Amino acid sequence: MIGDVQGCLAELDSLLDRLALTSDDALIFVGDLVARGPNSLGVLRRVRELGARSVIGNHEERLLAARLAKQRAEAPPKLEPSHEELLTQLEEEDWAQLESLPLRITLDDHGIWIVHGGLVPGIPFDKQDPWMVTHIRSISEDGEPSSKRGPLWGARWQGPPHVVFGHNARKDPQLHPHATGIDTACVYGEHLTALVLPEGTEMPPPKDRPDALVSVRAQHAYADYGPTLE
Repeated sequence: MIGDVQGCLAELDSLLDRLALTSDDALIFVGDLVARGPNSLGVLRRVRELGARSVIGNHEERLLAARLAKQRAEAPPKLEPSHEELLTQLEEEDWAQLESLPLRITLDDHGIWIVHGGLVPGIPFDKQDPWMVTHIRSISEDGEPSSKRGPLWGARWQGPPHVVFGHNARKDPQLHPHATGIDTACVYGEHLTALVLPEGTEMPPPKDRPDALVSVRAQHAYADYGPTLE
């Protein structure tokens, strides 16, 4: 399972070299394959070449929403320059790839759900707000979810299942008892991280989980995070 790539193809290829995948391995991304980094088209192509799977991230959602708005001659969602550029660069094969991305991938043999942002504790998946599944970062003491920074939702998640997610860029992985965040801010100059589990094994406890992580350093800071990375 690989964290948010966001167009960082060189770092993805470096990480793949370290992982030394074989035909027996399954490769899954946590979304945000594209935007802000230097080579989103190359990342999409690499994912297709590898036969890998990914859930949908908020950047893929934004692109799809912008394309639909353009087709309907409606006002698009707020776009960054990298989104504007991708709207003109993506080909039908790329759009079909984005449209095929699910909200969740389940790995029953590991007891894992993979989503992009996270989940609100105490709500069945079919009742979760899809927007919040791709955007949640925090949750208040009274259970109110938010896309803004605050008390981490993963610390409140009790499982099962164990949830692997991205979206909330941080210098270090989030290692909660029942949730693991692997967006380690590659596009902002930090690391691209993979979580590697042998077939049929459950998620290790937080104290042992670092042994299951493989990371490579970003070659550049391709985007400015804005607030200080935690």
